[in-house]
Amino acid sequence: MKRIYTIEDACIGCHLCEVGCVTEHSLSKDPVKAFLHEPERPISRCTVEELHGGIISLSTTCRHCDEPDCLRACISGAIQKNAEGVVRIDTEQCVGCWSCVMACPYGAIQRNLKKKKANKCDLCPDRKSPACVDACPNRALVYREGSQK
Repeated sequence: MKRIYTIEDACIGCHLCEVGCVTEHSLSKDPVKAFLHEPERPISRCTVEELHGGIISLSTTCRHCDEPDCLRACISGAIQKNAEGVVRIDTEQCVGCWSCVMACPYGAIQRNLKKKKANKCDLCPDRKSPACVDACPNRALVYREGSQK
């Protein structure tokens, strides 16, 4: 299956992947409206991490593991893996226990504290390629075939 991979040497820590993600998951699909005017801004499903004082930066996102630890840790059954291998969270079923957050070895699941729900990458199912990949000016994110854990 296709997954998002980070090219660490190419990431400049600009956070545009996060902007693309928030915009894609907003009501308006417009960055200005999403950030300034919508009543609830979506949480980015990718996170730019800066290490060693910003010398190293990389975008962290769900790896859609072959055997996801988050799925096994989910007490409500809200995390499912579909036939294509995409791991998704049913937010209606999520009870906000954060077991998946603790189980993910990549730190790729975020807590939506307002809604008390877990949040993670869904690979932007309505797009040809994920918004974070398209938003990256340095091509530090690539969307290609591969396997994971």
